[in-house]
Amino acid sequence: MPLAACSVEDPLAKQASAGDNKNYIAGDGSVTEYEPAQRGEPVQLAAKLFDGTTVDSAGWAGKVTVLNFWYAACAPCRLEAPALQELSQEYKGQAQFYGVNIRDEIRTAEAFERNFGVTYPSFADKNGGILLAMTRYVPPQAVPTTLVLDKQGRVAARILGVADKGTLKALIKDAVAE
Repeated sequence: MPLAACSVEDPLAKQASAGDNKNYIAGDGSVTEYEPAQRGEPVQLAAKLFDGTTVDSAGWAGKVTVLNFWYAACAPCRLEAPALQELSQEYKGQAQFYGVNIRDEIRTAEAFERNFGVTYPSFADKNGGILLAMTRYVPPQAVPTTLVLDKQGRVAARILGVADKGTLKALIKDAVAE
């Protein structure tokens, strides 16, 4: 599926824009891989992590990056958290992981991270800025959504819903090998 499909209205972005605090839009577990020729421009974003550090995607060149959109009360997010943490450790030095928390205040997010042993950082995106910006590249459409960015910072794959550990591992492995 080419990235031109991004022009389709993203229900999650619409929900973020509305700010009506609905629960998550469930993903169906579908996986979309984008061949290198189908990938659009590198993702451009600069945003703050919960610890206040500003991260600019310009610094991601040469690294595989995994972005996981989540929030603490999201049951599927809780289900996938241990696998994401394990993969972040397994691929340390080869891939970097960032959470994108779309709803929580810092204390709630930190409690989730402590509870599930998540050690990779998360962006604070309660205002929906990152979520809305990502629709330019590929619409997240559900929470959780996990994106794998290639070494050029382009979206190489998207998982809507719970990221199966084996599937995500294969996607990361492919991106690292490119």
